[in-house]
Amino acid sequence: MPRAFFDRDVLEVAPELVHRVFAVADGRAGRIVEVEAYRGADDPAAHSFRGRTARNATMFGPPGHLYVYLSYGLHWCCNATCGNGAGVLIRAVRPLAGIEAMRAARGRPRREIDLANGPGKVGQAFGIDRGHDGEDLVAGSRVAILDDGHRDTRPLLVTPRIGISKAADFPWRWVAPD
Repeated sequence: MPRAFFDRDVLEVAPELVHRVFAVADGRAGRIVEVEAYRGADDPAAHSFRGRTARNATMFGPPGHLYVYLSYGLHWCCNATCGNGAGVLIRAVRPLAGIEAMRAARGRPRREIDLANGPGKVGQAFGIDRGHDGEDLVAGSRVAILDDGHRDTRPLLVTPRIGISKAADFPWRWVAPD
């Protein structure tokens, strides 16, 4: 995906990330099937709402980078940055390649659908940790978001975001229909 793709309003970028491919250098890859938008200073639920900190500095850098944070002290979560403190949380991915590596990283869940069907599971399945924070999704060598030409013309489901307490009613979550 070119840098210009990410250098737009997060509410445009987020739904267009659904059906793209999230991939890491060791061959693990999956189709993004659920995302949530976080709009920086305009969004009380965004990590960047109160401004730049050491933890969220990547959100204020150039668009098209990976912002990684630890959720509840347990799970590494991945966001594609859109600049100005905005980003898209990758909530769920359908595995495409490197499935055995994902199984090993996740403790061998029985069902393939359970490998990366939550933001913490995505991080775990793909081996993402704080060391990946700031990775360039456009020109980087370890993590990328790719367009493989797959298109699904069915409308996305649009819902309020989940798992948050502030601005939870914003309809900024997009899910693939299947």
